[in-house]
Amino acid sequence: MGFVNDLNSQAFVIFGEHIEWSDMIGNLLGLAALALGWRRSVITWPVQLLSGVVLVAAYASQHLPGGVGKQLIVIVVSLWGWRQWRRGTGGTGGGEQGGLAIRFAGWRERGWLVAGTAVGTVATALLFQQFNLSWAPWPDAYIFVGTLAAMVAQGRGWVEFWFAWLAVDVVGVPLAFNNGLAFSGLVYIVYFVLVVAGMRSWWLRTRSPQQPRVAAPKGVTV
Repeated sequence: MGFVNDLNSQAFVIFGEHIEWSDMIGNLLGLAALALGWRRSVITWPVQLLSGVVLVAAYASQHLPGGVGKQLIVIVVSLWGWRQWRRGTGGTGGGEQGGLAIRFAGWRERGWLVAGTAVGTVATALLFQQFNLSWAPWPDAYIFVGTLAAMVAQGRGWVEFWFAWLAVDVVGVPLAFNNGLAFSGLVYIVYFVLVVAGMRSWWLRTRSPQQPRVAAPKGVTV
């Protein structure tokens, strides 16, 4: 476990906040993944997966099961999203993917997304409370389920995924500061800029004519 201990060691101190290597590296990878998502590059998914692996160590060191669960979801959904985007772009990778269908979700899809997030948050928070898995069960549960909702929306090419990520960060950033993961909070301004830029880019993309649709996974209807 020497590598994990080194990963969770202190990198430096800024404004009195102790920055861990795992927190810093994981969030920098997350920023890169967000920028790649803005460019609609399939590479966003393996980068998100690697970010999730590193941040599992960061949250585990702070005994935050919700944060660990969030990153495990990032890993699993990254694999699914990677497959979805490769199917939607003809299996190509690398730079900007002109073949990826970007669109707004329909009202029914939004309803399922919001309802699923709400029900999942309540159920997860009650689970955390029942088994004493978190000192902040409600925000932890919100982050846990909200991340899943955001990544599912991203995998389907919905513009709403940018709004979902922003909603998760609003709760996740102060929670990170309160738990000693200062770098997570410090990168919020950069996240916000990327989210706004990505939201605008995807919004404009919906006006492009004759976009192909991302193929839905088997058994899922739109």
